[in-house]
Amino acid sequence: MATSDTHRAPAKRGAAKDDAAAEHRSTLAEFKKAVNMAPAKLERWLESEDSKEVGWVHEGEHESVGHHSGRRIVELLRARQADLSDEDWAHMRKVVGYVHRHLAQRPAGDVRETRWRYSLMNWGHDPLAHH
Repeated sequence: MATSDTHRAPAKRGAAKDDAAAEHRSTLAEFKKAVNMAPAKLERWLESEDSKEVGWVHEGEHESVGHHSGRRIVELLRARQADLSDEDWAHMRKVVGYVHRHLAQRPAGDVRETRWRYSLMNWGHDPLAHH
């Protein structure tokens, strides 16, 4: 009986590894759909005053959560997939969730110069970009 348990353990580890790889593929695909700004364009945007003026700022800090996330997104876009940490994958999932939630709150009318659009752009998504 111990022999059969020994033989199953590697299969379980292999299955867990396959599950993690599948989850990473799914996360990466969703992240690439949600983030539609190239790293250089996002960097330029993050340098703008409009970018710096939107978003929620933690007490005692000077940078909004979204602006900080945008800088991290630039790093993620430039990173090799093999170099991504568990925290990186978690942040990618956070970005996807934020973009989806925020898109669902689209205001009526012209959104070109709105805080709503600027906030999304801090998270790497320009709702006016053509896919």
